Amino acid sequence: MDFIFEYGMFLAKTITIVAGIGFFIISIITAGQKFKKQDKEGHIEIKSLNEKYKEVSDAMQANILSEFAYDEICKAEKKDQKAKLKKEKSLKRHLDKQKPERARVFVVDFVGDIRASANDALAEQITAILTQATSDDEVVIRLESGGGMVHSYGLASSQLQRIRDKNIPLTICVDKVAASGGYMMACIANKLLAAPFAVIGSIGVVAQIPNIHRLLKKHDVDFEMLTAGEYKRTLTVLGENTEKGRQKFQQEIQETHDLFKDFVAQNRPNIDMNVVATGEVWFGKAALEKGLIDAVITSDDYLFQRHTEADLYKIDWIEKHSIAERFGLAAESAMGRVLMRFYTELENRSLFFR
Repeated sequence: MDFIFEYGMFLAKTITIVAGIGFFIISIITAGQKFKKQDKEGHIEIKSLNEKYKEVSDAMQANILSEFAYDEICKAEKKDQKAKLKKEKSLKRHLDKQKPERARVFVVDFVGDIRASANDALAEQITAILTQATSDDEVVIRLESGGGMVHSYGLASSQLQRIRDKNIPLTICVDKVAASGGYMMACIANKLLAAPFAVIGSIGVVAQIPNIHRLLKKHDVDFEMLTAGEYKRTLTVLGENTEKGRQKFQQEIQETHDLFKDFVAQNRPNIDMNVVATGEVWFGKAALEKGLIDAVITSDDYLFQRHTEADLYKIDWIEKHSIAERFGLAAESAMGRVLMRFYTELENRSLFFR
């Protein structure tokens, strides 16, 4: 009896602790969600990548070259800088010369989760770029996403389309993955680049839903659902699914897939859609052979090449969060990453690109 009593107390404590942790996590996530519904305050932050490369180069030279050689280089750079400043002052006297001396490259990072939560930041970044960029400039998006909800990635793709609509060259670099909804965004680019082992493709749609109707029926649990409209619900978690409902749901998935294929074909007309729209993925070189990308190169290599002939600017949208908000959003982000790993195993009725 003592063992049973002690075990019962241990079990009760365990359940209490787990319930408490669960409540704490839910409270944090709820706080994060409430914050997201509020008007966000933030600002655009701009960093010169050319200066970054220059600082790295200076540090290497200072430590590798002899003191005499390094001093000579510094003297030459100061001379060049004076000449550059003089030229800039001369240009300022001619107000008609508004065109920048060198092309500009605006760099934006997009890391997508299931809900493409970075959409709001992307919209702000693109809006900021469009106030200054011209057709002589370039926008580079460093994209990483395995896809997610159809409507979320549809909106993200529309944000990138704003750049194309202004006739500003758009380059998208994929170092890790641009699959499904991620590839839907990537295919909009004028120039699509990928690292050798980047995962590309997955032009398909998936929707999975568990059903526990037989379990409820086994335990004499009734479930009632009232709807207005023949197809207000097709497949459900608790109710009895019908063949008619399955066929309708499959039809909806197929229609979404057809829209996805049409969108990719419109942006990359040379692709053989019968070959690539199977839901498969390919690594860099194979993706190049199938026309899914334009070149195999990392974003680091591409930007480093561009910095010798253009001025590179990293554009970030910085939001202001309190400590509690940062903690809540961090917890929500961590939970999102966990769900991203398992969403193909257990999903709700929402359609997902995959």
